[in-house]
Amino acid sequence: MPVFQLTDDILFPMPELAEPDGLLAVGGDLSPARLITAYRQGIFPWYSDGEPILWWSPAPRLVLFPEQFHLPRRLGRTIRKGVFRVTADTAFADVITSCGSLRRESGEGTWITEDMKNAYIHLHDLGFAHSIECWFEGELAGGLYGVCLDRVFFGESMFSRRTDASKVALASLVQLSDKIGIRAVDCQMSTAHLLRFGSRELEREEFQEILEQFIQTVASQQKWRLQ
Repeated sequence: MPVFQLTDDILFPMPELAEPDGLLAVGGDLSPARLITAYRQGIFPWYSDGEPILWWSPAPRLVLFPEQFHLPRRLGRTIRKGVFRVTADTAFADVITSCGSLRRESGEGTWITEDMKNAYIHLHDLGFAHSIECWFEGELAGGLYGVCLDRVFFGESMFSRRTDASKVALASLVQLSDKIGIRAVDCQMSTAHLLRFGSRELEREEFQEILEQFIQTVASQQKWRLQ
């Protein structure tokens, strides 16, 4: 199948037209309107410096349903001991910056370019992107960020500078989901790490049905609070 070239119109081809590796389209911009339109259809940008903007819709899709979350015993003990202080939406820019810089430090490379970082910080300012932060002795030790539309949270990245920090952030996201009505967490592509927490793969048709069921409206949200 061809990879579609986007125009100035904020339109995407149907996700089922994606290449076998998930690549769907190229071009466009990272404006809030385009990003929100993309996420609503299960499409997200992912590219490196020096590349055009690439848009993806992989299948199968890894999804975590909060009610199916598996909390390992050791992680539960860490949470109960209060090893980390956990907050939400208090340091979004620091979380996304740390997600990118830690990958660079490890030699993995990162898709979190300056343009991507600025685009998601803008989404956060508008009430569409959110973060969970874990603090240890006053320092940011781990966290995650993503985009939330209605009752679906699209996880983008997480990082950890201390053991279990990102896992505690994920557990805190699940706990918050129960309070604010998030019904599905999109984890994008499968990893053994996320599978251990109860996430499961969905075929494209089932994933699209989840989006249609749980995204009934697109409206900005107030900043998240854990308490």
